[in-house]
Amino acid sequence: MNTGLRITAYATAVAAAFGAAYAVGTNVDTVGKPVAHSEKKDHGGGHSDQGAEKKGGAAPAGLQVAAGGYALDLETPRAKAGERTDLRFTVRKESSGAPLKTYKKDHGKELHLILASRDLTTYRHLHPARAADGTWSVPATLPKAGDYRVFADFTPRGVKQKVTLGTDLAVTGPYAPGKLPPVTATAKAADGYEVRLTGGLTPGKPREVTLRVTRDGKPVTDLQPYLGAYGHLVALRAGDLAYLHVHPNGEPGDGTTKPGPEVSFTATAPSAGAYRLFLDFRHEGVVRTAAFTVRAGGAPHEAGTGTEAPHGH
Repeated sequence: MNTGLRITAYATAVAAAFGAAYAVGTNVDTVGKPVAHSEKKDHGGGHSDQGAEKKGGAAPAGLQVAAGGYALDLETPRAKAGERTDLRFTVRKESSGAPLKTYKKDHGKELHLILASRDLTTYRHLHPARAADGTWSVPATLPKAGDYRVFADFTPRGVKQKVTLGTDLAVTGPYAPGKLPPVTATAKAADGYEVRLTGGLTPGKPREVTLRVTRDGKPVTDLQPYLGAYGHLVALRAGDLAYLHVHPNGEPGDGTTKPGPEVSFTATAPSAGAYRLFLDFRHEGVVRTAAFTVRAGGAPHEAGTGTEAPHGH
């Protein structure tokens, strides 16, 4: 069964280059080497849509370090490859410089933090903790050196519009950029899981994308809720890492949405080009991530790559 989802173009930077994907860490999504992690908590809620990139319109979300009256202050702009780093940052009010301390929960969290390497070979979806003084922190171990983009996705309490801010993170160590995985229709996950992607992306127009989850060749019909849905999808545009956050219109318990094997999204790509899609799904208490490469404007079958990796949350 297909659950319609709208893609929300919050933001970031992605435009030309592209990479692979894999993620790790505490409260993180992993892509690359197949891995699995236990997910103890569900995250309810839904993402509000942001307008897609339009000619002459505002830039995609996440491309700016300051927007909407708020600024992202990354206190740890550097990390070392392969070593655990406690990333610390503060969201500040541009008018006064004071830290923002009140947030509206979205998908069960006050703030979602996305990290992605410029070549898209590393991806993380983190859920940091906030201290009383407004400082956020989260441990992360980034496996390879290079330039990374950090995205903070949140909604201030009392504000209707979601805010997505982005800034750069430098990870030191020997560096060799990764290659974008080829376009294929399936991605394997740990423990015999496989996800097949059908549909495609069309620049400026909504189009349905469906992901079908199987295990050892059998349909998975008892997916468990994760972040308030049976599937959670993030898309990054190659090059500038423009960030698109997709969420389902249907949700567990609404009387119509089935727990698999299919989860569908209605996605609108802001432009032509290559995109990397990261699907998170939960089954038997474990959250896994399947990663795909797609090209906006390509044929319907041009979806997905066989490299994906579950993540640790």
